[in-house]
Amino acid sequence: MAIQEVYNSQQNRWKTHMKLTDMPGSNLRFAPLALGTAEFGSAITMERSFQIMDRFVEGGGTWIDTARVYADWLPDGHGKSEITVGRWLGDRGLRKDVLISTKGAHPDMSTMQVSRLGEQDIISDVEESLNCLGVDTIDLYWLHRDDESLPVDGILNTMNELVNTGKIRYFGCSNWRPNRIRAAAEYASNHELRSFVASQIQWSLAELNEDSGSDPTTVNMDKDGLEFYKETGLSMFAFTSQAKGFFQKLHAGGIESLKDAVKNSYYNEVNRGRMERVMEVSRQMNISISSVVLGYLISQPFPVVPIIGSSSVEQVEEAMEALDVRLTPGQVDYLEQG
Repeated sequence: MAIQEVYNSQQNRWKTHMKLTDMPGSNLRFAPLALGTAEFGSAITMERSFQIMDRFVEGGGTWIDTARVYADWLPDGHGKSEITVGRWLGDRGLRKDVLISTKGAHPDMSTMQVSRLGEQDIISDVEESLNCLGVDTIDLYWLHRDDESLPVDGILNTMNELVNTGKIRYFGCSNWRPNRIRAAAEYASNHELRSFVASQIQWSLAELNEDSGSDPTTVNMDKDGLEFYKETGLSMFAFTSQAKGFFQKLHAGGIESLKDAVKNSYYNEVNRGRMERVMEVSRQMNISISSVVLGYLISQPFPVVPIIGSSSVEQVEEAMEALDVRLTPGQVDYLEQG
């Protein structure tokens, strides 16, 4: 059976049985999981990348997320992720059936302190992404980093111009803080412009250690941020949504199974307690550890889309089970204890 036929069959299934997510401020409706593609076409071969994307859509997935900067850290990696996604779209003929988001305006990797949020930086990144993806328009375009020294005015004007010219449908922000998102919304409202329809930050059930050594330019969910999203209802895409497999690996093999980077980031008293509660919910609902971890995010009182990073078809299949999971508010609160 051709991938398009398989997709149509699966699409009918999840339309009937799965709760879809609506994004306020847009007409986008989708299954609440996004497939991250950071290593597609580089560390993950193009062939395997195609297999992973095939399995994702076969399982009901509808959102694929990439970025202009992905694989720039490799000598010949520039654009590999977007090119791979673009070739898959062209080969499979699924452009009308999946939503594509990509990110731009990221600083050059060698000069992270120099922002790239000027009009020409943003426009040139969009043009390059359109070319690599082989599409006429991008469903959701993310500004990959912020520069709080810049006023939001020019940034919002540029993004609205890209919408008006049809190069992007909607836009969001990645690694922006609530005060800046509020400023953008206020400016847009006062000038009858569009603003961000979604935000993308780092978030999982696992609490990150303060001395984890994580990228200081990324924004992590905290208590103030959680209140902001609950108050505004802004859609949120969560990257590192499974905490690099922390709970799954700890459950399967104990602390010895954790790589140093994962241990340094997530092994702490709070997460050890959460591990016990994850196992309890897993037993109660007869679902996998992965489904509990992803279900925690999907079951928030505002739209949350976990971004899954998978290097194998088997990992995709395990993650896709979470599409059928909804936790009660009581279970969400129970998992958060600690």
